[in-house]
Amino acid sequence: MRKEIVLNITGMSCASCVGRVERVLKLDTGVLSAEVNLATEKAAVAFEDTKTDPTKLMDRIRGAGYAASLLPRPEKDRANSQKSDKRALIAASVLSLPLVLPMLLEAFGLHLMLPPLVQLGLATPVQFIIGARFYAASWSAVKARTGNMELLVAVGTTAAFALSVYLLLTRVHPHLYFESSAVVITLVLLGKSLEHKARAQTSSAIRALQDLKPETARVLRGGEEVELPLSQVGVGDLVFIRPGERLPVDGTITLGSSQVDESLMTGENTPLAKTVGDAVIGGAINGDGPITVRVGSIGSETMLARIVRLVESAQAKKAPIQRLVDQVASWFVPLVLGTSTLTLLGVGLGTGDWERAIVNAVSVLVIACPCALGLATPTAVMVGTGMAAKAGILIKDVGALEIAHKVSVVAFDKTGTLTLGQPTVTLVRSLSLANENEILSIGAALQQGSEHPLARAVLREAQAKNLPTRVVRENRAIPGQGIEGKVEGTKYFFGSLAALTQLGLVTKEIQEELEKLNSQGETLSVLADRSTPAVLGVIAFRDTVRPEAKRAVRELQARGIRTVMLTGDHISSARRVADELGIDEVRAQVLPEQKAQIVDQLRAREEIVAMVGDGVNDAPALAAADVGIAMGTGTDVAMHTAGITLMRSHPLLISDAIDVSRKTYAKIQQNLFWAFFYNLIGIPLAALGYLSPVIAGGAMALSSVSVVTNALLLKRWKRQS
Repeated sequence: MRKEIVLNITGMSCASCVGRVERVLKLDTGVLSAEVNLATEKAAVAFEDTKTDPTKLMDRIRGAGYAASLLPRPEKDRANSQKSDKRALIAASVLSLPLVLPMLLEAFGLHLMLPPLVQLGLATPVQFIIGARFYAASWSAVKARTGNMELLVAVGTTAAFALSVYLLLTRVHPHLYFESSAVVITLVLLGKSLEHKARAQTSSAIRALQDLKPETARVLRGGEEVELPLSQVGVGDLVFIRPGERLPVDGTITLGSSQVDESLMTGENTPLAKTVGDAVIGGAINGDGPITVRVGSIGSETMLARIVRLVESAQAKKAPIQRLVDQVASWFVPLVLGTSTLTLLGVGLGTGDWERAIVNAVSVLVIACPCALGLATPTAVMVGTGMAAKAGILIKDVGALEIAHKVSVVAFDKTGTLTLGQPTVTLVRSLSLANENEILSIGAALQQGSEHPLARAVLREAQAKNLPTRVVRENRAIPGQGIEGKVEGTKYFFGSLAALTQLGLVTKEIQEELEKLNSQGETLSVLADRSTPAVLGVIAFRDTVRPEAKRAVRELQARGIRTVMLTGDHISSARRVADELGIDEVRAQVLPEQKAQIVDQLRAREEIVAMVGDGVNDAPALAAADVGIAMGTGTDVAMHTAGITLMRSHPLLISDAIDVSRKTYAKIQQNLFWAFFYNLIGIPLAALGYLSPVIAGGAMALSSVSVVTNALLLKRWKRQS
């Protein structure tokens, strides 16, 4: 059976590490796919559980020189690791400062260079004790027949240190490079520290979501309030929430009413009025009234937990553009080592100055930064998905985030997407000897158990008229056409005019009558007796257009995006809604499978298509589109099929989803440009001797920090809605 897990990995430093971990995972015959993300330090792995298991996968990662775990690193371990890194940075800075300070003072005419043996004494612990981590990581890379950032640093600083020792032993007044080896190590540690701090901010949106849920709940037991850990709260328990408190669980209000703020989960700015029977979400803030909630879901099944899982899963996966970058990065370290060797030989043989040749070669090694390449895409994706989640846009497919910026056509399902999905019965008309209440009663019997919006409208109308509940047998839904079944021994069909026409039950007189109703823009469902056979009557419906739908369509059109509406309704009712909203193109009376075909037709015209829907019948079209967008109030099938889910049924979020994609992709492009530009400019300058090892090391340390900082500018993104 196929299974998917997310592994936590520590010890990776650059894109080369990412490639190595992916390679060792894919060597396992049971692994179907493996995607490693440097920014999140996670690996998303799909595997056959009959051929391998998480323990074997983690052993493979450890064998490659990295630490791996199935559970997140405990905060205590993370804090200890950060303290250790901080102590190493402080120690390296204290030892390196006396080495670099005289070099800086020379610019002011002060010559305070330390004695050679003192320089050796200061540089040695930095190189071999504090810098031991670079040798350990380099050895792991060598064993795996690959390279990484640590290998470049280790080779470069060791060369500078060894050259200094050689000059110390062979010359009376040598010019030493101990400050280069020590300061480069210090700068790399400083860069990593700044990078980790910046990377921590990229996941701040997810941490904010994770911190929403309280640790305890006030449960009603035996008429008394008992405060219990959430682990001891069960489904069906009654939980009491005071004004101003966060809801600890998902559930339904059984007593009281209040205003509930769900903004951090749904992006809805305005608190929502909630009363008895309404559903509430764990992590939301209770407003002005005490409420009692019956627990509906707990732990990993709550909406908050599912939201966090979706976003974390998206962040753990790799954007399509990153795969190309990783292929380039896999050649990066060997290319740099080759360039450094050519620099050494070229300068040494060309000028005879081997000291200068070694210094130039060392500069090439320490200025090269595969980290910036590895972080350029995932950091932007992390910030983009996090900001989208805060706005109520859940992106579970990173590919959808990357593609959405190119969308040229948005195809909408009508009911529940552009309309409220709460149609009402406007007319019941008999086309036979049966009276109107009889037609409504039979229609309601056939629709029992159906979740279709039209079915709910029929049932509400029948209840409002106090019509008796009738027993239905052998009822069967026909997707996109209607429903049939037996009521009191007679077989009936209740569905679209097109379906009845195909069955040959619609006479010319009835056709004319129905066309009159259709011309008014109503949605019609026709009741027919299949036993006679004969058409008995018709029920007309009208749905209300969402208040914000017109603005949403205009927002998309202002971005140069064409809008198309796909619906199973008659062309007249579809045209009424389209004209009201300003939709560019209408495709009416289409079956679910035809929606997917229309999406394919649009894509065949080299359009990038986003499909927006909320029902089971939209799933094929959502899957066929370049980007599937599901309304959060829709069915689970739609949300599982789509790459993007809108937590609110707010069409303006569609434009926001495209906008956050455009901003994120722009940051990815900027980061990749600067990462490549930095290396393309820096390496030749170092090879030609224009950069000393110290300056090269500083530039390398700051390159990845600049990439992460640029990605963090995405946090300024604001939604239009």
